[in-house]
Amino acid sequence: MGALCRTLTRTTAASVCVMPSSRPTDYTDDLRLAHVLADDADSITQGRFKALDLHVMSKPDLTPVTDADKTVEEGIRRTLSRVRSRDAVVGEEHGTTGHSQRRWVIDPIDGTKNFVRGVPVWATLISLVVDDEVVLGVVSAPQLQRRWWASVGNGTWTGRSLLKATQCHVSDVRRLDDASLSYSSLFGWDERDRLEAFLSLARRCWRTRAYGDFWSYMLVAEGAVDLAAEPELEVYDMAALDIIVREAGGQFSSLDGTPGPFGGNALASNGHLHEAALAFLGSLADDDSDPDVAAYRTGSVHDLAERRRTPDEPDPEPGG
Repeated sequence: MGALCRTLTRTTAASVCVMPSSRPTDYTDDLRLAHVLADDADSITQGRFKALDLHVMSKPDLTPVTDADKTVEEGIRRTLSRVRSRDAVVGEEHGTTGHSQRRWVIDPIDGTKNFVRGVPVWATLISLVVDDEVVLGVVSAPQLQRRWWASVGNGTWTGRSLLKATQCHVSDVRRLDDASLSYSSLFGWDERDRLEAFLSLARRCWRTRAYGDFWSYMLVAEGAVDLAAEPELEVYDMAALDIIVREAGGQFSSLDGTPGPFGGNALASNGHLHEAALAFLGSLADDDSDPDVAAYRTGSVHDLAERRRTPDEPDPEPGG
């Protein structure tokens, strides 16, 4: 990584257009390109942040989208069409184009609601997925003057520039009672009938804060937060976060425990606390007759409800 940091400078897309072919698992050139894409995105988003003529629209799902979101994604797609013409692209604003085992996954502005309201916590998320594995990710938050990145086997790094980078490591916290938990909002959990499970986990943790969006997961990678979870996300919300957390030594899965960013929701942890958190947030029903449905785990909200019964409280009558 040291050699990479010494050789990487702010460059142009033309200087990174040659695909590495000596080793299939060497994504150095792709990582260079991802940083160039992030530089270009930062120029656009910073220019439109708090702009008086910022155009805000509502998408069919009633979430906001701005002219900056669209301009960033269109710019990234144009560059990729020139320098990675065989690769597919998956983006929040324009869907999927192309068919390839290599897919660039783009969220032009993660935290659009913050962006619209003038809150400086938002970022561009860029990742590369090869054969359904995230192999690199870049998260760039220019108003925070921060960037995080990771590639498979090379660890997670953060800094204001590639020449001034510090490696990230998750925390060593091993008990929920000592853990810091971050999330985005309670509304999402309530809307999906998971609020009680989430609140049960929150009550067990030492501290909870709604840092929200990408920020929760970057804090997990840095070891400042121990757990982060959200009940509904798209792959473009998660792909870059996934590898950044994993390469920092943590775990990233859906709420049913499936590793990776493809399950529609997310739990990230320092690794030590993952199973304990899943015991609260796992959504599968307890059905002994169905071998494909896992039982509730020890320590789940359902298990805790059983423990809270007083010694004099009779068990419920069958069917009562």
